[in-house]
Amino acid sequence: MCVVTKERKVVLKAQEAAEYLRISLFTLNKIERQGLLRPFRTPGGHRRYTLEMLNQYLEENRFSTTNPAIAQEGS
Repeated sequence: MCVVTKERKVVLKAQEAAEYLRISLFTLNKIERQGLLRPFRTPGGHRRYTLEMLNQYLEENRFSTTNPAIAQEGS
């Protein structure tokens, strides 16, 4: 269930973000550990992502065929 904040930004849960990016949760975690995505944390520690954040990641990495997080997923 995505949420719309007061600033009119759509906020997604980790599973929703992974589905949006068409990757697994495991790969999403790897991308975060590499510092390529920095999600917001809820008071309970849950990760939240804005569509803006995900689209920026996609734009910056759209031609990267050597992204280690994605290249190693099938390994």
